[in-house]
Amino acid sequence: MDFRDSPAEADFRGRLRAWLAEHAPDLPASSTDDEYWARQGEWHTALFDAGFFGLSWPARFGGHDLPTVFDVIIDEELAAAGAPPRPSLGYLVQGISTHGNDAIRQRFLPGLISGRERWCQGFSEPDAGSDLAALRTTATLDGEEFVINGHKIWTSYSDVADWCILLARTDPDVPKHKGLSAFAVPMHQPGIEQRPLRMINGITNEFGQVTFDNARVAAENMIGEPGEGWRLAMTIVSHEREPGELGYVARYRKTVKALEQTVRANPPAFRADQRDAVAWAYVETEMLRWHVSRRLSERLDGVEHGPGGSIDKLLMTWVEQSVGRAALAVSAAHAATDADDMALKVYLYSRAQSVMGGTSQVQKNIVATRILGLPTS
Repeated sequence: MDFRDSPAEADFRGRLRAWLAEHAPDLPASSTDDEYWARQGEWHTALFDAGFFGLSWPARFGGHDLPTVFDVIIDEELAAAGAPPRPSLGYLVQGISTHGNDAIRQRFLPGLISGRERWCQGFSEPDAGSDLAALRTTATLDGEEFVINGHKIWTSYSDVADWCILLARTDPDVPKHKGLSAFAVPMHQPGIEQRPLRMINGITNEFGQVTFDNARVAAENMIGEPGEGWRLAMTIVSHEREPGELGYVARYRKTVKALEQTVRANPPAFRADQRDAVAWAYVETEMLRWHVSRRLSERLDGVEHGPGGSIDKLLMTWVEQSVGRAALAVSAAHAATDADDMALKVYLYSRAQSVMGGTSQVQKNIVATRILGLPTS
């Protein structure tokens, strides 16, 4: 396979690199402190206004109708410049594009893509995380509106969101997968309370829990048909789980290369197990890089992966946790420094990958039943 830039791609990469040299924000390149999340909206709109966001999405909604490879160039150059990654919204765009009618797409996609309207995703609940279809939040029709009651958790950006793509039960009398519907719910209204969740690495404003107490949403804000919520959720999570969509592969490689340089500079300072941790992180990162390159090639050919996103999610989890362990192993050979504190935060954040976006156990079950065709009992 030939991964060299075409003339158009090389020109785009040069323009982006020159822009980043002047406009890259003074922010950490990973989600290890609150400032990173607090300024995500600012970074989103800066990328969009400069023409470097939403490249592969339809121009009529604010995109550029370019091949997906241009998004990969963005990811690579942001990592190389030490800038934060582009906000990960592709799965929401995909969900609304696939299941929303034209009025929904025209109303919501431009603000979502430009960053002028910020969104969160209200899927998981305290008693319905891995078993999403068991969720208890209800949406009851009352005239031209639905009344929402329930409790969502692990809701990214809920403290700053203008809208929530919410999954709620609209029909309690049918099988649980068939009784769900999806809505675009305005977050700035009475009856919605957001409370932040402090994470183990000290971050306080990435995740929140949200309660809905007789909150309201217009019936016309339903995304898809009644009962289509499960299908929309599966569209979203299959795209959310693809590492190429998240754009972190180049960032993993950069971190591993920095760890490798540290070890090579003074090999006797590191035990064999510490050197092995860096070597294994290198191997896994390269494996993920080639896997994502193949996925990109398939996407350019119009291949949709469906449940294959569970394989991608498992691979990304293993790689991020390998990189986290390597960072911690290298820092253990040093005296306490700010870099060591950062390595600990990277490690702690990586542990959450086994749960966020769908637990590893659930992903393995999907691979077993929907890809390998193994029996469920």
